[in-house]
Amino acid sequence: MKTFIAILCTLTCLTAFSQDKRRKGSPLDHLPENIEVLTLFGERADFSPDNKEIAFMAKSFGDAMVINLETKMIRCLTCNVPGAVFLRVMHLVNGDYLLIGPEYFENISVSRDRDNELWYLSKERGSKPVKLGQKMSEGAAISKTNMTIAFTVTWDQDPALKEGESYLMAADIDTSGDQPQLVNKRTMLESNDPGCVMEAQDFYDNDSKMVYTCYEPGPPASVYSLDLQNSQVTRMISKPGRYYEAEGIFPDGLSTCVESDQQCETLGGDAGMGNIDIWKLRLDGTGKDFVRLTHFNDYIDGKASNPVISTDGKYMAFQSAKTTDPAGVGYGILLYRFE
Repeated sequence: MKTFIAILCTLTCLTAFSQDKRRKGSPLDHLPENIEVLTLFGERADFSPDNKEIAFMAKSFGDAMVINLETKMIRCLTCNVPGAVFLRVMHLVNGDYLLIGPEYFENISVSRDRDNELWYLSKERGSKPVKLGQKMSEGAAISKTNMTIAFTVTWDQDPALKEGESYLMAADIDTSGDQPQLVNKRTMLESNDPGCVMEAQDFYDNDSKMVYTCYEPGPPASVYSLDLQNSQVTRMISKPGRYYEAEGIFPDGLSTCVESDQQCETLGGDAGMGNIDIWKLRLDGTGKDFVRLTHFNDYIDGKASNPVISTDGKYMAFQSAKTTDPAGVGYGILLYRFE
């Protein structure tokens, strides 16, 4: 009995010590000089092709916004849509927007999974979103050179798939007619393994390759690359029990940002998408060149997430978030200047 009590006390002390490694306070009060707060609300930022603006969501299941980086003026892109419930907004190479989200809100699970779909929004003021007729899972990869996009379809969106199956798809957006439409749909990769539910992330290397994330049961996730010429798959980083989600490619195609809980190895805390910060991973397949960029998770309940890199590679936009919130929820957009 005494031995059991001693072990219990030891575990309790170790847990307390681990938790004590995170500081009290807000990471926003301790920002380095190269990080600037752009907004105190919003989530899921995305740079315009000319890097003059950042589009973002006001909230999950809400309106799409855009901020001018010179004037800091914010305007709403979808406030002419009554009851807008979009989840993401992303720039297309022609300056128009790709919206992701359901047509209406039923509940968080159904609306984010089963009813999630693609929409097209012209940059012309007053334009309204147009359905592209494609349901999909989570986010999309968008070419920086043409109107090609990639996305994932799972059993939630396609009843013909078995539970646990996911397909990486690609399609081109055709704007030559009266209404934009998806054409040339094709399957790039299939996963019939429930232990790897895929999500498309970013094209790179002149659109010849694509980074994607493999979500595994429980907290782990891994980063992979798909060669679109020969369908070769390369695991870029993976570790038992650790969370690695690719988010935001660097324009040289040599590195990607990754949301990761790897700092928990020294800070302690639960593994998974809750305790994450932003890291930079070199896409050489070794997983060894992995550098931490943000330190929001050094603070209790703090995390940084959803990074995106400007097309000139000089800046990263990301969001401030809380460890207790669902993935994607954010409380402000920040701008990170690379030294």
